[in-house]
Amino acid sequence: MDNQFSRTELLINKEGIEKLKNAKVAIFGIGGVGSYVVESLARAGVGNFILVDNDIVSISNLNRQLIATHKTVGMPKVEVSKNRILEINPDANIEIYQEFFMPETAGIIDNTVSYIVDCIDTVTAKIELIVRANKLNIPIISSMGTGNKLDPTRFEITDIYKTSVCPLAKVLRKELKSRNIPKLKVVYSKEEPKKTGAYDRETGKSVPGSISFVPSVAGLILAGEVIKDIIKE
Repeated sequence: MDNQFSRTELLINKEGIEKLKNAKVAIFGIGGVGSYVVESLARAGVGNFILVDNDIVSISNLNRQLIATHKTVGMPKVEVSKNRILEINPDANIEIYQEFFMPETAGIIDNTVSYIVDCIDTVTAKIELIVRANKLNIPIISSMGTGNKLDPTRFEITDIYKTSVCPLAKVLRKELKSRNIPKLKVVYSKEEPKKTGAYDRETGKSVPGSISFVPSVAGLILAGEVIKDIIKE
């Protein structure tokens, strides 16, 4: 008899379906990458979510973020994501935190979490999340840079210490080595980032270019690896 996950069950069996139903996955950063992670995990049958992001949906998100439509502009990303998960799977349990995750952030993750997906842009926050996951012995996978790139076929899964080209990965390699973090599973691309020459007038920081089919692919690869690891346990 057909049910919501019957086609998935053909691939991963009832045992796999149960493992996903009982898993709790925390996704930090619900943007171009993270929104596709959430979507894939929800449709695959993950039963418990923690969503962390301080942002609201903006007009500039429409070109790449799954949760961004003209109807959702101005709404908190975690709220939109929660509603979308529940439309896909009404039985899902979802905790949301509309806040920036930083070193001073308390709580959110504990030993009930099965897996952490890091889709954060800020280096300081990424490092803190990775360090906490390491201390709590929670599996984590991190997205490296997807901005200023056009080739979605260049993404791969590897360890942080085997990465090259990606500027974000370079910074993380140095920082994690100094903290004695021995390994970190990442999704990254060897594609050289393009120079756009665009800068934010208020902050002076460069504004990365983006397109619909690059961060989305990174998010799908991240989700696939999470699901593979959960059902393998």
